[in-house]
Amino acid sequence: MTARCQTERGNKNEAMEIYKILSKEFNIREDYSKNIIELVGAENTVPFIARYRKEMTGGIDDRILRDFCDRLDYLKNLFKRKEEVKRAIEERGQWTDALAAALENAKTATEVEDIYRPYKQKRRTRASIAVERGLQPLADIILAQRLTRGTAEEIAAPFVDAEKGVKTVKDAIDGARDIVAEMISDDAGLRKILREYMFEYGHVLSKAIEGADKQKALTYDMYAEYAERISDIPSHRILAINRGEKEECLRVSLAADERAMITKIERRFVKEESITTDIVREAAADAYKRLILPSIERENRNILTDRAAEQAIKMFETNLRPLLMQPPLRGKTVLGFDPAYRTGCKIAVVDKNGNCLDTAVVYPTPPQNKTDEAYEKLKKLIDKYSVDVISIGNGTASKESEIFVAGLIKKSGLPVSYIIVNEAGASVYSASKLGTEEFPELDVSLRGAASIARRLQDPLAELIKIDVKAIGVGQYQHDMPEKRLTTVLDGVVGECVNKVGVDVNTASVSLLKYVAGLNAGIAKSIVEKRRKGPFKRRSELLGVPKLGSKAYEQCAGFLRIPGGDDVLDNTSVHPESYVAVHKLLAALKYDGGEISKSGFGDIDGRLTEWQIGAVAEACGVGVPTLKDIIAELKKPGRDIRDGLPPPLLRSDLMSIDDLIAGMELVGTVRNVIDFGAFVDIGVHQDGLVHISQISDRYIKHPSEALTVGDAVRVRVLEVDLKKKKISLTMKLGGQSRVGSQKRQ
Repeated sequence: MTARCQTERGNKNEAMEIYKILSKEFNIREDYSKNIIELVGAENTVPFIARYRKEMTGGIDDRILRDFCDRLDYLKNLFKRKEEVKRAIEERGQWTDALAAALENAKTATEVEDIYRPYKQKRRTRASIAVERGLQPLADIILAQRLTRGTAEEIAAPFVDAEKGVKTVKDAIDGARDIVAEMISDDAGLRKILREYMFEYGHVLSKAIEGADKQKALTYDMYAEYAERISDIPSHRILAINRGEKEECLRVSLAADERAMITKIERRFVKEESITTDIVREAAADAYKRLILPSIERENRNILTDRAAEQAIKMFETNLRPLLMQPPLRGKTVLGFDPAYRTGCKIAVVDKNGNCLDTAVVYPTPPQNKTDEAYEKLKKLIDKYSVDVISIGNGTASKESEIFVAGLIKKSGLPVSYIIVNEAGASVYSASKLGTEEFPELDVSLRGAASIARRLQDPLAELIKIDVKAIGVGQYQHDMPEKRLTTVLDGVVGECVNKVGVDVNTASVSLLKYVAGLNAGIAKSIVEKRRKGPFKRRSELLGVPKLGSKAYEQCAGFLRIPGGDDVLDNTSVHPESYVAVHKLLAALKYDGGEISKSGFGDIDGRLTEWQIGAVAEACGVGVPTLKDIIAELKKPGRDIRDGLPPPLLRSDLMSIDDLIAGMELVGTVRNVIDFGAFVDIGVHQDGLVHISQISDRYIKHPSEALTVGDAVRVRVLEVDLKKKKISLTMKLGGQSRVGSQKRQ
């Protein structure tokens, strides 16, 4: 068989093994697994596959598909590395059937490297120096432990060679022992056993470093003298300990029962009743302490850190999705209020279409405290532009600003309410090229206020303009692997943008670039093209420079054209299904071929469930696609966010001093973390609902019960005024959720 044929056969076997592995891991049919791999290989995007290839995937959603693709990449890299290792060992002429079996059974990159360890080029070690001195044969004799007569010294005597640096019998035995220790250390099976034993039964230890910065050290006071079982320690504590170590406040290590670990080595290598048994036993202890322990400790710490980082990234992903999918506050004139102290609070009034109508700077906060002047300015703006809502940023001076706004509403009696919004990244946006392009007439400091107002009107469209890592709905995000974090968060943004759909005639480049199949370059071309006139049909996108047939296939269903020539262009029905739509309407005896803009509210009455399979076949589509088409026909142009609970608006404010244990309040979930959730209850300081206080039923993680943006009823458990800490519970003996995005 030629090398090319062998390679092709190997690739075919690899592909078969990968789709079977993924089918088992994701609990899906093998044909679905194979289809997904082929679709991804044909450069189809995750949103496109999830929405328009349901028949081929079993209807798997975006989130599972992204996890599937992540795992697919890992497995491809794993198989690639296996081939590299095999080739490298073959080139040394040391390939065996046993190695082939071991490599085939290796499930992780670490296990593959364990197998390769004895064969790769190493720096000079005590063992390699001993090998250079001709002591490998002696090491083999010692490790074999077959001799029962004589002494070890008698065996070692022939290997004494002063010219090679082996001056005495002791030198020979010591050198051979070093070789044996390295041979033991290089045993892949042993390393796996010890690594897993340490992970299961070992402990993470942390200790405060004397002389560390006192202010920093205070943050890690809990870990000053700390121990926890490796297999039990939660991700957030790993990340906290890692950060404490990085900031030179903690000394961190892993520890396991040394005697138990060495015993495992001895069981594998030591044979009793040989004259070299004691030397092998000494080598086993040396191998563990000098070679194996530092290595498996490092490997286990890497495993812990990787898992913790992935959990933190997933938590960020879980929190970001509902934040982006908050329902827009449509048809409202909003006053954006960007709080500050010395430099004054920046004000921007934005109309219902997001256009800036007016701006101002007021000084109701310390040190100026010009509350009367600020009151008059804001009252005039509210009256002049019929402001409906005041959107207050949650940054510096937010508390004082909220107190002022609540007082303004109460004193003036104006029919206006307010809400606190996440202002993270607003200052970066203000100074960005995009901010300059959108508000060229505004001072940099005022653009942030306009952004804060727009975030209430359409959170998704505004938040995607900033670096999502700066939104601050995760934990330890600054300690995460940058590339991985960016990939995951961009995937979430893309999922949300495509799920909602984008108006091709009004969307910014920032929004368009997240549409499946598009990028920043194509998005700019679309904007340039529409300057010559709005798009009337989706098919006109094929005339956009750089937007080829593949990109059109991927993006067309996610781009909307309200008021265009074809109402289907304002739905998520893909152009490839337009013929099927007309066949459906004919089959259901709707008059004419035109699509009514009012939708088809009676379509369910004409199409019973038992008919749907036959109708789908007649229309040339699968049942999942037909059901999606029907849903769109019933409500053309709908926004899925409109079915979610609206943001919780306020008109009055309490102080943390007003809180007493037992008080029940309605709040908004601001952040969900591993050990609980932070809830805004209108006193500026968010309260913590510990995981144990979220539900009467057992939950493994807070995200099982809560998402960012949920409106929830809570009861105050405890208030610590000195530390500004509020403890809350959701265990009220009844329904504690007022509104939730979990329905999504």
